[in-house]
Amino acid sequence: MKNLLTAAGCVLATTAALAQQAPPTPPANPALQIYRASATKVNDLVHTKLDVRFDYAKRYLYGKEWVTLKPHAYATDSLRLDAKGMDIKQVALVNGLQLTPLKFDYTDQNNLRIYLGKAMAPGTSYTVYIEYTAKPDELKVQGSAAISDAKGLYFINPDSAVAGKPVQIWTQGETEASSAWFPTIDRPNQKTTSEISLTVPSKYVTLSNGALVSQTPAGAGLRTDTWKMDLPHAPYLFMMAVGDFKIYKETWRGKEVSYYLEPKYAPFAKQIFGNTPDMLEFFSNRLGVEYPWNKYAQVVVRDYVSGAMENTSATLHGEFVQMTDKQLLDREYGNESVIAHELFHQWFGDYVTAESWSNLTVNESMADFSEGLYAEHRYGADAGDSHNHRNLRSYLRSAPDAQKNLVRFHYADKEEMFDLVSYQKGGAILDMLRTYLGDDVFFAGLQKYLQDNKFGNGEAHQQRLAMEAVSGQDLNWFYNQWYFGTGHPVVTIDYAWDATQKVQSVTVKQTQPGQPFQLPFAIDYYVNGQPQRQRVMMTQGTQTFQMPLSAKPNLVDVDAEKTLVWQQTDNKSVAEFAYQYAHAPLYVARREALLAAAAKQDTDAAARKLLLAGLNDKFNNLRMVAAERLKLDNKNIAKEAAPALRKRVATEKDPHALATELTALAKLKDKKDEKLFSRQLSAPSYTVQAAALQALGEVQPALALTKAQALESSEDAGISQAVASVYSQHGGDAQWAYVRTRYDAADGQNKFGYFEGMGAMLTRLNDPKAFTEDVERLRDLAIKYKRYGAAEPVIEALQAGAKAQAGKPAAAANQATAEKAIADIQAAK
Repeated sequence: MKNLLTAAGCVLATTAALAQQAPPTPPANPALQIYRASATKVNDLVHTKLDVRFDYAKRYLYGKEWVTLKPHAYATDSLRLDAKGMDIKQVALVNGLQLTPLKFDYTDQNNLRIYLGKAMAPGTSYTVYIEYTAKPDELKVQGSAAISDAKGLYFINPDSAVAGKPVQIWTQGETEASSAWFPTIDRPNQKTTSEISLTVPSKYVTLSNGALVSQTPAGAGLRTDTWKMDLPHAPYLFMMAVGDFKIYKETWRGKEVSYYLEPKYAPFAKQIFGNTPDMLEFFSNRLGVEYPWNKYAQVVVRDYVSGAMENTSATLHGEFVQMTDKQLLDREYGNESVIAHELFHQWFGDYVTAESWSNLTVNESMADFSEGLYAEHRYGADAGDSHNHRNLRSYLRSAPDAQKNLVRFHYADKEEMFDLVSYQKGGAILDMLRTYLGDDVFFAGLQKYLQDNKFGNGEAHQQRLAMEAVSGQDLNWFYNQWYFGTGHPVVTIDYAWDATQKVQSVTVKQTQPGQPFQLPFAIDYYVNGQPQRQRVMMTQGTQTFQMPLSAKPNLVDVDAEKTLVWQQTDNKSVAEFAYQYAHAPLYVARREALLAAAAKQDTDAAARKLLLAGLNDKFNNLRMVAAERLKLDNKNIAKEAAPALRKRVATEKDPHALATELTALAKLKDKKDEKLFSRQLSAPSYTVQAAALQALGEVQPALALTKAQALESSEDAGISQAVASVYSQHGGDAQWAYVRTRYDAADGQNKFGYFEGMGAMLTRLNDPKAFTEDVERLRDLAIKYKRYGAAEPVIEALQAGAKAQAGKPAAAANQATAEKAIADIQAAK
């Protein structure tokens, strides 16, 4: 699963990197003291056959199930199935064509206990028939920040009440929500083959796991589609989707590759998903294990409860991947990365599945790692490094997550496993292991892990054993500190040159509490433009490494491969960072240099020169880093930077870099840029248009308000957010209805795009009703995403809004509203 809400929450977190904290005290929450063992196997699923129909009016599923099982190790006379909130009509033992009724207990509406009437011997297969009604909308279940709902089966606009919104049905099984629409042993360490027959209105298209083996008429206006998966997969990976989808098909190595989209977006299917065959080829070759399933489909649905889900052979995406051709001009790899992420899960998560949620890392960390891996393959080393480093920074900004093990057997709720540790930190750890072992050994280890555990379950220790087998090394030290330990190193790096001995010294000091980390890394020493590499292993809290050289080096580059999971204070001079920018080849090395220059630009001419050089970096992301960090409120810097920025804008081809440069230029508040900003309102890129509109607001607010009004009808979320931003900076009560309507219409993560505008709007609203509506929305957002850092910036916005009310007619009422919301946020858990 791609958890985009986690990433969105990071936007609201404080930006300062936070150091590893002292080991936490024993948890006060009793649930955190419970050991979360892998589920005990009494019966093993073998085959699941489902025959389902849908009641759109009631939002019910009417199901018939034939589930085949075997006792695992001991004889048993009973069977426990997960079945959430269902009406159980009939339970029987299947004997040929005969059904023998069985007694059952279903008192708690979650566990269906079936009494088999006799003891079944280990390994003896038997089939139970169940007739039931699933009522997902009547379930009382809670989701999480990662997966916002857990009712398993979703009816979207079933009564066509919302004009323009499609009628759809889709499922979401992770973590244990498949049992909301069919009885099963809903645990990740179960595997079963499947056959799913769906009876639907004949005007709709269906999708499920495996191959479509038959389509037959089922009465007036109805059709039954049967999908069959002959290879075992976990129950949480079962899926169905029903709706008015248009299908685009192509093939890869003789297997069907298909994309299911709403008709409006069908013409752009190849542009949206067209790299999928290349991903299939690249991952199959890199892993040495060919894509294992008989087809690969991707479907886009409305109102999805997370980012995307890797159902076996049939990935389900949220609507954010669905774009028009014009919107696709602006698509960043971050949007496309979800396609790679879910596809990699078809190996890591589906082919080999985490045996428990405690070991989620062997699913999600692997998929997160794949995003940078494919970016590197398709778009180059800078793109891969940039994506990986962004993910790492997301983790480093999250202090609470630093206290969690990657593999953890104590959690209050399994949903808590879907966090910045399982995803971003885990992916970074894998990239670090890849660097340490080298590509040949690392990928051979992944191949062995997949082959040894195919169609079964895995955990971190099995991954370790596979890596040890191919490398010949004991890797307990690595897995113990990174998978079964918390935190990360926080280091300072200092340098000394001994001119007499011609020896360069590098001292690395770990400053985090607790035991020091064992850290393998490379140090590059640049003498006369040529690097000499020294590989070292840090085993102490403070350690000095020495290198004899022919002359004083121009640069010493510690962690030259730039994959260590650490926070560093690197005590180089600006001149050394300038040399690093010019000579060290990697994206992270150049970024480090630009950030060092940004920190000293106020007082150091060489730092300003280095930062301005970044405006012309070969990689768009670093041009953006340079532009957005220029301190243009400093007149001296502004005078020097303005010509360089305008020159860059005139030649910039990348829309995201151009948007960032326009935003930086707007900080000058120079009215002579009005024509430039107005001209860019006609750019082909929505991203550029949005930036130009906000920039225009900085130099001609009245004109920006007029231009914003003309753009209100745009369907593009970026344009809508820019309009809302202009209104929040320069409008007032008259524009509130637009901002409110767009915010309310935004789904999930897209609400964060309106966050700053909603906060700024508070300072400009006078009407108590409008002010209260704004406050309530911000309060609800802060409470929902409090654990991801949303509370602090929302409280700051509320405080600023309350302060701005001073002297206004409704000041007392509005200030009281803000204060109550702040109290609600602070009290929320």
